[in-house]
Amino acid sequence: MRGTDDARPRRSRTGGRRAASFADSYPDGPEPDSPISEDLEPDPFSVAQAIVYRQLTASAKSRLQLARKLSERNIPEHVAEAVLDKFEEARLINDADFADMWVRSRSQSRKLAKGALRRELAEKGVDQETAAAALEQISDHDEEAAARSLVERKLRPGADLADQAERDKATRRLASMLARKGYQPSQAFRIVTEVLDAYPAPDHDEPLNRYP
Repeated sequence: MRGTDDARPRRSRTGGRRAASFADSYPDGPEPDSPISEDLEPDPFSVAQAIVYRQLTASAKSRLQLARKLSERNIPEHVAEAVLDKFEEARLINDADFADMWVRSRSQSRKLAKGALRRELAEKGVDQETAAAALEQISDHDEEAAARSLVERKLRPGADLADQAERDKATRRLASMLARKGYQPSQAFRIVTEVLDAYPAPDHDEPLNRYP
């Protein structure tokens, strides 16, 4: 039995440590138990490509977002730049397309104003000119219509806006909500005021039918 055990190939302790170290640095790369990772240092270029492919499969991303992800995975900067250039040449990375998609999605799902969208695009590394082009798909009319719809939806049913204290409280709450969505304070207060002015007053004279 001892001879059988001795006939088995021994795993290199050095290679095992190297593979484990690489797995810690590149969790999106090759599996540490693969034959390649036991005997050879994985190619950072291939690892970087795998990381970028995985990130883009999950969701569209800007070049800066991908560069940050590669940096987190300890990919050398010159390798990251080469890989990102390659993906950009193939149009798999395109900040203009990303910005268009981001604006459409966030304006529809979150009702964000152009100011908030511009800040989000800047955080993701989209330059001002590209962001401005993407924001052109939202007209001022569309932006205000979205704000009005949001205020109407957030206005509490049965609110007695004839009571000045109640109206002031609702105005502050709704204007603050629009401000968090990126609307300018003056614009937010104007839209809220117009919606509240059009809100029907409760009919206090209507008898309560307690016993149907």
